[in-house]
Amino acid sequence: MSLQKNADHEFRAHADHHASLRLWLRLLSCTTRVEDKIRQKLRESFDITLPRFDLMAQLERHPEGLTMGELSRRMMVTGGNITAIVDQLEKEKLVLRQVGANDRRSYTVKLTKAGRDAFADMAVAHEAWVADMFAGLSDNQQSQLYTLLGALKKNLQKQEEMA
Repeated sequence: MSLQKNADHEFRAHADHHASLRLWLRLLSCTTRVEDKIRQKLRESFDITLPRFDLMAQLERHPEGLTMGELSRRMMVTGGNITAIVDQLEKEKLVLRQVGANDRRSYTVKLTKAGRDAFADMAVAHEAWVADMFAGLSDNQQSQLYTLLGALKKNLQKQEEMA
């Protein structure tokens, strides 16, 4: 591989940068590489985008359905983005949009049977891809990394609460 192909976020870090900055750039580089690989695999294997997969994952966890606003908050994207994704999935009969029971201006979105079946297949493949990407780490290393990232997450949450 060429140097340019290997260049990523971490490429910007230098030995004289603070260790925290180098760590952040390495974490960002790893996250970006994993996400890019998942995007590619979803596209190749299921002809679906990561945002559509993520929306279906949210709905799979909530069989009663979620409102468009809840989906927007959970996925941290605008309502317009959610509407576009739901429109696509609805055309493919993977989701069903229903007028809200308490508010006729809102919609609840649910997976259809076809959507649940399609997502189940994608979820199995997704888990295998992730396991394969982390296979270079031993079980102990994965456990250590999980623990360390948990400590970082806890510290970040604590800082948010204090702000």
